[in-house]
Amino acid sequence: MKTLMPQLRERKGTIFNCRLAVQICAVLLVVLMLIPILPPNQQVLADPLPVTQVFDLSDSSDPSILKKNLQRSTVLQSFGYDNVNQHIYTVQLIGGGLQLPGESSAPTAAVRKTNGDLCITKLDFAGNIISYMYVLGAGHGVSIGVEPGIGQNGQPVAYLWTETDGVPDSVNGARGTKIARFPFTDGAVVTPNTPWLQKHTLVPGSTNATVSIDMKHGYLVSRYKATDGNYKLSLFDLAQVKLGNYVVRSTINMPAVDTTVTSFQGYTSYGNYAYLLEGTAYGNGNSVAPNGNTYISIYDFNTGALVDRGLTKAGYSLLYREPEGMAIQIPNPSTPGYARLSFGFASYVSTTDTTKQASIYYKDVLH
Repeated sequence: MKTLMPQLRERKGTIFNCRLAVQICAVLLVVLMLIPILPPNQQVLADPLPVTQVFDLSDSSDPSILKKNLQRSTVLQSFGYDNVNQHIYTVQLIGGGLQLPGESSAPTAAVRKTNGDLCITKLDFAGNIISYMYVLGAGHGVSIGVEPGIGQNGQPVAYLWTETDGVPDSVNGARGTKIARFPFTDGAVVTPNTPWLQKHTLVPGSTNATVSIDMKHGYLVSRYKATDGNYKLSLFDLAQVKLGNYVVRSTINMPAVDTTVTSFQGYTSYGNYAYLLEGTAYGNGNSVAPNGNTYISIYDFNTGALVDRGLTKAGYSLLYREPEGMAIQIPNPSTPGYARLSFGFASYVSTTDTTKQASIYYKDVLH
């Protein structure tokens, strides 16, 4: 009997361990059943962003500025607002025929595009030109951030955020690999080597880096091409980025854009929501007047989910009508809670004059 006791204890221990394993598996199964199964593009943040209001895409679109000339005759690429000093900053490719200080000749439009040479025009809120500057070797000008501040002379200044260190791609000219911050300076010509450019590498190894600023909520958002070849949208705290702390608060995987049908044309953010613009000019792809194919999509940074998507016919009577750029305008900062979701269009002067002009429309209903 004594010789059997160790064997019985061993068998009882084995049975106990099996029962314990079964119980643990059952608990794990219940826990897993309680975890929500999210669609591929959705997420749950451990530290969610404060929930804000979202723009209503069913709201009608109103014009802000119509058919305005910019410093160059090329297409508007993007724009941003200095809501404190009530200025608009637009971005264009320089185009051909302009010789800048330090250049031995006037490069062609193709060379400017390959180099990523940009013109930034400063306008008042009515769309009148105030001044301009040039940013060479930057990229395509897909987006621009504007940060109002005070310069070294104690006067108001707008710090601009753009792509920089542009590298040519095989199709669309140069695309930025870093982000630059610099004060708008009348008539200046800056390059990636200009010492007063503050450069930031937000996501190491990424390409096609662009930037947008949400001054209302203190966020910086960057769209970029990640090392896995996919486009992503990441949100950072603006104050931390300026200190060199590139801690991502949220990242959304962007769905691929079918470039045979449409084109990505810009983005902005307001609170925990990202707004994306896509479409092509009349006569390009399936873009036919008056409906066109200009769409606005809204994503939630807290979940990664697509919140809304809608076709806009704003500016349907414009000739050419290519959607270009998005930004948040706050016309009167002293009016709390009022903001505009603004999006731009490039158009022709006339059927015989294809000089490009800029128009901006907006939606202003939040819920």
